[in-house]
Amino acid sequence: MPLALTDLAPRYHSGEPAGITSVCSAHPLVLRAALRHGRDTGATVLIEATCNQVNHLGGYTGMTPVDFAAMVYDLAETEGCPRDLIVLGGDHLGPNPWRHLPADQAMEQAAQMVAAYVAAGFGKIHLDASMGCAGEPEALDDTATAHRAARLARVAEDTAQAQNLPAPHYIIGTEVPPPGGADHELTTIAPTAPDAARQTLAIHRQVFTEQGLEAAFARVLGLVVQPGVEFGNKNTILYRPEAAKGLTAVLDDTPQVIFEAHSTDYQGTAPLAQLVRDGFPILKVGPELTFVLREALYALDLIASDMLPDYGARPLFSAMEALMTRQPANWARHYHGSEAEQRVLRHYSLSDRIRYYWTTPEAQSAVQTLLDALRGHSVPLPLMWQHLPAAARFAGAPLDPEDLLIWRVTQSLQTYHAACTGAAHR
Repeated sequence: MPLALTDLAPRYHSGEPAGITSVCSAHPLVLRAALRHGRDTGATVLIEATCNQVNHLGGYTGMTPVDFAAMVYDLAETEGCPRDLIVLGGDHLGPNPWRHLPADQAMEQAAQMVAAYVAAGFGKIHLDASMGCAGEPEALDDTATAHRAARLARVAEDTAQAQNLPAPHYIIGTEVPPPGGADHELTTIAPTAPDAARQTLAIHRQVFTEQGLEAAFARVLGLVVQPGVEFGNKNTILYRPEAAKGLTAVLDDTPQVIFEAHSTDYQGTAPLAQLVRDGFPILKVGPELTFVLREALYALDLIASDMLPDYGARPLFSAMEALMTRQPANWARHYHGSEAEQRVLRHYSLSDRIRYYWTTPEAQSAVQTLLDALRGHSVPLPLMWQHLPAAARFAGAPLDPEDLLIWRVTQSLQTYHAACTGAAHR
C-alpha cells in the first residue's frame, strides 16, 4: 500500500519515520518522470500546483485546477501510473496573486480559487494567508492570518460537502520560505523559533474552534516552518539538525501534526533523510527538477551541435537567451550583477527562473526541433561523456530523447525516494 498523508504523523511519533516527496512543477516531462517513478516503485505521487501557477483565472500556466488535474491524469494514463497512487495538492493557496488589491477583494479571489481546487479533487490544501494586501503590512500577524485561513477553510469544507467529495486535509503555517529560492547569496538560515511554531498552532486551533471548524482543524496534517534550509541563485544551505533541535521538540506535544519542509531542492539524500527523521516528512521540491531537466536539454543541444552538421550552434540555448532578454519580467528582479553575470544566471541559476519560459511557443518550438533532430540517432559514447557523462547508458543505440530527459529528472526523484523510505534506518 502506498504511504498516505495521514500515515506521516503516526509513523513519526511511533519512531518509524517515512516521508513523501511533493513534486511542485507543471512541466509535463517532470510530471511524467514523477508518475513513471511512482508506477515503478509503488510510492505515493504527490503533485502540487501553486496559487500563481494554477488558479480559477488560469494562473501563469493558463490552467485552472480542473485543467491541471486533467493533465496529470492524462499523463498518468500515458505512463501507466495507477490513479490511486496520485495525490493532488494546492500550495500557498491564499490572496498572494491578488495582494495588490484591497484585502476584501483579494480574499474573495482566494476563496474562489480554493473552491476551484477542492472541486477539482485536490485533497491537500496549504492555507497561506500570511501576506498583507494593499495598504497592509507586508506580513500579517498570526491572529489575522488564522482568521483568513479559517475563512478559506470554510469555503473548502462547504465545497467538498456540496460536491460530495472527501473533505480535504490542510497544511497551515506563516513562516514560508521565498517561493523558488532566495535572490542573494546565502550564508546561514535560522530555523523557525520554537515558540513561534507553538503560537501559530495554538492560534489557528483557537480561531478554527471559534469558527465552528473543529472538524477541519482535526484534518490539519502539518505546519510549514523554516528548518534552516534554502537555496539562492548560486549556493545552497544544507540542513543542520543541531540547529533545529528546539523546533523539532515542538512536535513532542502535537501527535496529530508534522512539519512540511519547503525549498528542500539540492539538499541530497543524507540531509533529506535527516529532515524526515526530525519530523519534516513532506519534502517539497520544484526548481531542482526543472534545473536538471534544463541541464539535460542543454547537454543534448551541445551534442546535436557537435554531431549534426545541419543543426546549428546551440540553437536551443540561443532561443532561450533571446526569449528571456526580450521578456525579462520573470527574472529581472531576481538576478543582479553585470550583464555577463546576469546572462549566466538566466540559464544556470539554482532558482531556475528559466522554468517560466518553457511553455512559450518559442521555447516549445526550439525544444521540439532539438528532440526531432536527435531522435533515432546513435550518440557516440565519447560525445555523451563530453556533455552528459552520467547518461552514458544512452550512448551507442538509437536515442529516444524524451526517455533521457525523464531519466535525468528521475535521478533527482530517486534521491528523494531514498530519503523518504530509508529515514527510519540510520
